[in-house]
Amino acid sequence: MNDKSLILKRPDLRRYLVPINTAATQQLFTDCLIIGGGVAGLRAAIEAAAGGCEIVLVCKKTLEDSNTWNAQGGIASVLGSDDSFASHIEDTLATGCGLCNHDTVERVVKDGPGLVKELLDWGAEFDKTKDGSISITFEGGHSHARIAHALGDNTGKAIAQALLNKVRKFDNITLVENYYTIDLITNDDGACLGVIGQTHKGTLEIIWAKTTILATGGAGRLYRETTNPEVATADGLAIAVRAGAVLRDMEFMQFHPTTLYIAGASRALITETLRGEGAILRDINHYAFMAEYDKDAELAPRDVVSRAILTQMLKTDATHVFLDIRHLDKNYFARRFPLISELVTSFDIDVSKDLIPVRPSAHYMVGGVRTDGLTKTNIANLLACGEVASTGLHGANRLGSNSLLEGLVFGRIAGRAAVQQCGRTNGAAGLRKFRYDVPQSDRSRLDTADVLNSLRSLMWRNVGITRSAKPLAEAQEIISFWQRYVLDKVFDSPQGWECQNMLTVCLMMAKAAEARTESRGTHFRSDFPQIDDTKFKTHIEFA
Repeated sequence: MNDKSLILKRPDLRRYLVPINTAATQQLFTDCLIIGGGVAGLRAAIEAAAGGCEIVLVCKKTLEDSNTWNAQGGIASVLGSDDSFASHIEDTLATGCGLCNHDTVERVVKDGPGLVKELLDWGAEFDKTKDGSISITFEGGHSHARIAHALGDNTGKAIAQALLNKVRKFDNITLVENYYTIDLITNDDGACLGVIGQTHKGTLEIIWAKTTILATGGAGRLYRETTNPEVATADGLAIAVRAGAVLRDMEFMQFHPTTLYIAGASRALITETLRGEGAILRDINHYAFMAEYDKDAELAPRDVVSRAILTQMLKTDATHVFLDIRHLDKNYFARRFPLISELVTSFDIDVSKDLIPVRPSAHYMVGGVRTDGLTKTNIANLLACGEVASTGLHGANRLGSNSLLEGLVFGRIAGRAAVQQCGRTNGAAGLRKFRYDVPQSDRSRLDTADVLNSLRSLMWRNVGITRSAKPLAEAQEIISFWQRYVLDKVFDSPQGWECQNMLTVCLMMAKAAEARTESRGTHFRSDFPQIDDTKFKTHIEFA
């Protein structure tokens, strides 16, 4: 890979979304502030607390509202006797299409088995075989069975609960739900000193911290069709870029091939583990089409399967395709995939004789805040881990079930890094008289709910699974127009701040997608359908 990144100009943004007057604002001090209650944030909290830090962990809504909690498929790790680290590394690198950091991939893969065993020791209810070992299965892109699952298709929930049970054993961890982080606070040298946010009471509060760990998760709600919960609105990416962080690989959004498609209903993930157990994709004419698109058919990487489904939908003038699992015993299906079984049954789908209607949806933000191998960003005192971070693990496309593993590995690393800063003097003490005023805007005010609905539809149409120059340019023009009437305003509730954050990140995604005039991983340009290693075997950064 070319180590020299392609640099795009960072957006010219107002530094803070709200006025700040520390003299009139409630303040809290801690050693380490963690923003986000998913796998990465929880694992960071455990590690930092074990090292003696005082921890405050805040999350936007409840601890159940995270991509981790909703993860179905499992966690990838070398657990089988016929598997190897080399194979898992090779699969990850192949899926990443030339943009992975080899050292990062090697570290994550080799740390995997120990971290899975640790979760087991902490009470994670992994599914077991008859001999008592952890049950593993196949997924697309993996050359061996190495996906461990828990409670059937409730793996994320099982892992989150185990981590939460561990977290609650520490007296030096304070969990704060329903805290909306508005912005990172930085000093004149650009170092992070904490955050300003809104509490569950609707009041502003500043939390000063020696170390701040960004673990805010994903950005799927930027799209009309998504598997992500309502909280995944790219807030962490936006607050990071306003503070001066470098963002990388923003053009790479992974689309999950199979989400339940029922007109009028919310999209719900149908785990690809079903395809790992033999499920077949069929178009509306019941034709099994995947072999036409890839030699691995249903077990091809997610980007390949998503594009194949989209192409087949266009060929057949359909809104969806079908997943055929009629070969599975109905009772086995209900035991192995209880969440999905309950879901499809609620729509009167009998899997023993009916096909499941599915289509792709936005699933995982591959890019994010650039970090080094120790989770450090370019901003002093600010660490990032989990989906919000760009660690070099995923490259241009994430290998299925590597995300929970990444959160565990880099959450632990971030927690250790926080411990190292725990003993130093809190530089935030001198900023208690900090003040920032927002100039009054005389422009018209747009309805944020309307903007958000239109924005998500625009992203799905113009910056979706397949892209090309004209729609990308159109997206930037429309988003820039909305920005002029939204980014200059001061809001007093999460909906307004989310709208500002989403507009900020969407424009960056469209710009990066326009700049990458090739097709690689999750980024597919119909006007540039080939990989171009001469120009683009590199990252695109906003700096």
